[in-house]
Amino acid sequence: MENIVEIGSQRKFNLNEAQELLPLIYMITEKAQSQVRHLMSQIEAMKNVPQTRLQAMEADIQVHIDTWQKKIQKLGGHPKGYWLVDFDNGDGYFCWKFPEKEIKYSHGYKEGFTGRKEIELSLKN
Repeated sequence: MENIVEIGSQRKFNLNEAQELLPLIYMITEKAQSQVRHLMSQIEAMKNVPQTRLQAMEADIQVHIDTWQKKIQKLGGHPKGYWLVDFDNGDGYFCWKFPEKEIKYSHGYKEGFTGRKEIELSLKN
């Protein structure tokens, strides 16, 4: 996958740019989340599994999460926690969490997910 932004650069998004990227981010996130959920359900269903097998499955989960994070970063987003992506808008972040279908929230640089607020109508136009 070719980088849409240079690695290490700080891309700024307007709301339309972030929304245009969302279908791709949604697809990437949905696939990674499904793979992780599948492995976690296998772990939960196993009884008396050898420790080495359990560690290998946990390592696979981490690989899926790390791969997801790298893909999001290549697209210019900031992965924050599990399946949460921030898009720098110059004044803070547009905030998206899987499985939301559109970007409806933002927060300042100092606030995290818990400080997110619905995007004001003036920003949507």
